[in-house]
Amino acid sequence: MMYNYSKGCTLLLLVVQLIKINGNQILWLEATMNIKNNDTNIKDFVEINKYEGKTFVIKYGGSIMSNDAAKEAFVEDVALMTKAGIKVVIVHGGGPLINKWVTKTGGENKFIKGLRVTDSDTMEIVEMVLSGNVNKRLSSILSLKGLNAIGISGKDSNLIEAKKKYVCEDNNKIDIGFVGEVTKINENILITLLKNDYIPVISPIGISEQGKSYNINADYAAAAISGVLKAEKLLIMTDIDGVYTDITDPSTLLSSITVEETKEFINKGIVYGGMIPKLECCVAAINKGTKNVHLVDGREKHSLLLNIIKNCGTRIITAKGAN
Repeated sequence: MMYNYSKGCTLLLLVVQLIKINGNQILWLEATMNIKNNDTNIKDFVEINKYEGKTFVIKYGGSIMSNDAAKEAFVEDVALMTKAGIKVVIVHGGGPLINKWVTKTGGENKFIKGLRVTDSDTMEIVEMVLSGNVNKRLSSILSLKGLNAIGISGKDSNLIEAKKKYVCEDNNKIDIGFVGEVTKINENILITLLKNDYIPVISPIGISEQGKSYNINADYAAAAISGVLKAEKLLIMTDIDGVYTDITDPSTLLSSITVEETKEFINKGIVYGGMIPKLECCVAAINKGTKNVHLVDGREKHSLLLNIIKNCGTRIITAKGAN
């Protein structure tokens, strides 16, 4: 497989081989890679072996799905990860497609603090788009590549239990409709699927004890799932390189940010809009037991693979100097 990169990488050639040593399968990657100002070599790729048996939760964003080249590379990266013995869980969004159908039906796309205001009509559209369209399309794309992907909703087997969520703005409690807050994850169904080498592809629709459907922000759903699974990595794929102290200055991209800094950046307005729930969910994931949390530029081809071998993107850490 050969790919040209628009940023950083000029050539990537991968040959994947599985061999057995002492009865164990080991993934070896014979690779030739030229990266500007980087010394990546085959030893970096072989590092992927250390994640055998570990769980990675990936939040796959809706805006990235419209990029065919990045989508194809995403599927190839997931295939490579599973060959290396990594257990993969995918939680997807679908914002752009929801926006399209809300507009088509005469509705208004309104957001408060990065969360979609969801009335009853919008909730029907959200569930149809996420569970009926995006979920099945993504699971089928993975399945056609020979992967054991199974698309499920957060309502199946009470996978994502939720309650009504409110947001606070200027000390006022705001009702944003059928937007949910995760209260419980049924990890048993996920563990069963992972043990049987399935890739759960999850639509973030939650269900209350009373049977009401709730729109769960996919970042929060992914954070809750990675926390309960004590995942090795939570990878939030987004449409920017990571966190900037000044979004207009590319040199201010941060390789890492502490939990306390995320709160400071939100309070000072350095981080705003849809990046707020992303950082809040990263902090929640760390607090709930996820070992590593990264914001990854999903527009970049093979961003998952590059994160594994080079920790690309912005990493959320507990404190300065933390591993």
